[in-house]
Amino acid sequence: MSAEPYDIVALGDAIVDVLARRDDAFLGACGVEKGTMRLLGDADAAALARAMHDSGTVDEIPGGSAANTLAGVAAQGARARFIGQTGADRLGTLFAQHMDALRVDFDTPPIADAPTGRCFILISPDAQRTMQTAPGASHLLTRDALDEDAIRSARILFLEGYLWGPETPRGAMVRAIEIARREQRKVAFTLSDSIVIPGRRDSLARLVADGGVDILFANEYEACLMAGVPDAEMAIAALAQQVPTLVVTKGAEGALAMAGGERVEIAAAPVETVIDTTGAGDQFAAGFLATHARGGDIAQCLHGGAAAAAAVIAHVGARPLMNPKGTR
Repeated sequence: MSAEPYDIVALGDAIVDVLARRDDAFLGACGVEKGTMRLLGDADAAALARAMHDSGTVDEIPGGSAANTLAGVAAQGARARFIGQTGADRLGTLFAQHMDALRVDFDTPPIADAPTGRCFILISPDAQRTMQTAPGASHLLTRDALDEDAIRSARILFLEGYLWGPETPRGAMVRAIEIARREQRKVAFTLSDSIVIPGRRDSLARLVADGGVDILFANEYEACLMAGVPDAEMAIAALAQQVPTLVVTKGAEGALAMAGGERVEIAAAPVETVIDTTGAGDQFAAGFLATHARGGDIAQCLHGGAAAAAAVIAHVGARPLMNPKGTR
């Protein structure tokens, strides 16, 4: 590993999005309920993958919340490293190639015990999205897979909520936090999605209450779930007392941050035409963290996040448009 410190090291799901446009009859034949989000086991995932590939065009696009954020971080010139578990298969190789093309360092050894994680996204003629996720190898990330030197060097350790639930990767995340804390590095955590919080709220609350997080990202609904209150302002007030920096996105209404008793709120960056909101939260975190790593103040970080989110929703896909191997 290079002796040069990283701006951001992230732990997250190493997932490949498998997208296809299919009609309602296809969903019914596969036993998939339209518009749902659910987890699949490896056998069900293999069957769905075969059906999708046998029935028409399929796009395979590496994704994952923290990995998408690092794509944005690297596009802004920050030095980034991703730690996540893939399988020793074709999609694992594809994921690694994309990280390399984006100039995000990634060399977690693949494992043969499970396939690379996949998120199957079926887009119906009415534009409804049906998502079926098979975590596969991504939820088998262990403490032994951590690059501890990279974590020690990083200005910011970034963790995604999707990986917090399963015991094995949660143990890896706890170990990474311990390393970062020992080196007095910042720890940033994104709640990722409202589905992350039920069933995990108590352990997340303990992590926050024990001082394990310096920067917490959430949207208003996630903040309410995390705080256990129905009102966004009540949630913001409660969470702001527990973390040094709370960042809450508000969609088209912009975003706010609470830090050191100060509240900073900004409007959303203008977008001429919204094409696809996928990845808006991931890229907001990218803009915020890249600006933070450069020494920006809270307002500058918020504006950096808003600009990155505005750019990604102006095109299809969860990552910024950039020339692979482009300027850092």
